[in-house]
Amino acid sequence: PGLHRFLASKEQFHAYLRARGEPGGQADGRGKEEEEEDEDEVEEKEEEEEVGSCQNEPPAKRVRSEDLGQDGERREDAGAAEKEPAERKRARGQNKSRPCMKPNHYEQRRLCPSVTQGCAEKCYFGSQCRFLHDVGEYMAVKPADLGRSCVLFETFGKCIYGVTCRFAQAHLGDGYQNIVNTDLAKQWEGKSLVRNNLSKDLQHQLRKRKFIFKKADEYLRGLAKPHGNGGKGGKAMGRSTEEREVSNCTTPQEGLGDSPGCPVLPEQGEDPKPDTLQSPGPTGGEEASSVKTVGPVTDEDIIKLRSCEKKKLEIQGKLYLAPLTTCGNLPFRRICKRFGADVTCGEMAVCTNLLQGQSSEWALLKRHHTEDIFGVQLEGAFPDTMTKCAELLNQTIEVDFVDINVGCPIDLVYKKGGGCALMTRSNKFEQIVRGMNSVLDIPLTVKIRTGVQEKINVAHKIIPKIREWGASMVTLHGRSREQRYTRGADWDYIAECAKIASPMPLFGNGDILSYEDANRAMQMGVSGIMIARQVPVGALIKPWLFTEIKEQRHWDISSSERFDILKDFTNYGLEHWGSDTQGVEKTRKFLLEWLSFLCRYIPVGLLEHLPQKINERPPYYMGRDYLETLMASQNVDDWIKISELLLGPVPTSFTFLPKHKANSYR
Repeated sequence: PGLHRFLASKEQFHAYLRARGEPGGQADGRGKEEEEEDEDEVEEKEEEEEVGSCQNEPPAKRVRSEDLGQDGERREDAGAAEKEPAERKRARGQNKSRPCMKPNHYEQRRLCPSVTQGCAEKCYFGSQCRFLHDVGEYMAVKPADLGRSCVLFETFGKCIYGVTCRFAQAHLGDGYQNIVNTDLAKQWEGKSLVRNNLSKDLQHQLRKRKFIFKKADEYLRGLAKPHGNGGKGGKAMGRSTEEREVSNCTTPQEGLGDSPGCPVLPEQGEDPKPDTLQSPGPTGGEEASSVKTVGPVTDEDIIKLRSCEKKKLEIQGKLYLAPLTTCGNLPFRRICKRFGADVTCGEMAVCTNLLQGQSSEWALLKRHHTEDIFGVQLEGAFPDTMTKCAELLNQTIEVDFVDINVGCPIDLVYKKGGGCALMTRSNKFEQIVRGMNSVLDIPLTVKIRTGVQEKINVAHKIIPKIREWGASMVTLHGRSREQRYTRGADWDYIAECAKIASPMPLFGNGDILSYEDANRAMQMGVSGIMIARQVPVGALIKPWLFTEIKEQRHWDISSSERFDILKDFTNYGLEHWGSDTQGVEKTRKFLLEWLSFLCRYIPVGLLEHLPQKINERPPYYMGRDYLETLMASQNVDDWIKISELLLGPVPTSFTFLPKHKANSYR
């Protein structure tokens, strides 16, 4: 039968969703005349909306509605083609002026955190506090609860958000007392589920510039010395550093992380706030770089770690979830981990923001305890900031590897010399890799593209140098910067580069849409594969792809199973971001960002040919049930409707636009 049987026009598609979306509405069980009348009304409304809406449907989507005809040819509408350039220009690319919903937009009067934590007499803000301190007054203005069960209370026996929780009726007793399930709470006492948190002490040191970068400063001083090669001291410095690492075996190893494995982290003991279920990272800084030890002196105290003695990154043949900006957050990685991802990596973090102690940037480094092989990805353009950032992370967080982003194509990063631009700045690139490698006790990896320009591949020239500079692994995305995420990845070129890289492992990335693609990729000679956004499938659109690869099958997943995945994501989000109003809305925001990708999935049971084609925008089709059809909608209002099924009604005057306008229309 294939997809042809399910194809629908735009009007039929939206009429079906609106009819079923009405209270008690059942499109299938009503008379034909009623349905036709409703469809006419909906068509009229939609025509009016199309005229007035600034978010019209993307041109590519508009022509797909009558797309797959008998001959499979696209039938272009001349009128639409004339309008297309202007509309496409407005709807494409990153949306930098998106409306931002701040906490005070959806909660005017908030309860003071000191009251929630049971220490109202010690308010942090004193007499200048602008928050409410009267619980009764807060409860009078608090928005209605969203449900009868609280995931935090059910999982951990205690909800740290107390009366501010949007599911508080599950754990509030008389007088708004927060009920605790002591037996369940004891099981979690002292356990840290999320690591790599930014402590207040470390943040203070970074903001006041009191953190000491001993190793990085030593390396950078060497770069600043004049060399006899016309001022280009990168290579000479790199060689001398490497020689010194091998020959000078008496240099004392200062600071933490002396053992030839992961950094040695000071014992945290009891978490001062065990109910937050997050352990702050070690403080680092002056204390870290001048740590006093007791007991006999060992070899590790006096012998510098040699590069050949570093912990090896043993991930050959494993499935690697790529770092995904915005959507690759901790709850999403937990979903992928459950479906079979072996290696996970945090979202791209900007090194300068980390060095300034920005909480929002440090949040990208957080690691869930289920992430057994976890790395972080750094972006930067200069050796001083990148080397210092590597030393900072080496001393303060627990990771298995650090990755350098040399593949980011966006202008904001590229024009500052970071991301893909480093492929054209070989001196700076070398200094960054050598510098970071000299201060890290864990493996350093690099993610690159084939090149900057579409038909000029340079990766094969750079890869041997990266190996020489000390990187443990390279990941190659088989597209150039100019291609971004369009066109097919060049796997023949990836195979050629894998041979050149040997014995250094090389992971391939691009167009892994099914287990057959994964099998073909592994036969190309790569050490492993990285699963990324891969429009229109990949991890963002199809997180169960990891299961398909491991079980060597196509999974015709039902709409109810997909909805359960979204339920799990919202539960993980409430755990991570909180179950108060602020946490609920943050979870909703990231859910909606993910739904802007998920809607592109076409169920296997509807496809004529497996798998779905690369970069193919799906046509309008009716799913096998209402939920499947709703999940196929690319209308932002329908995504909001799905979020309301999981997180209750949105706040008044709620607005949402995904990062890429081309994914959404009204």
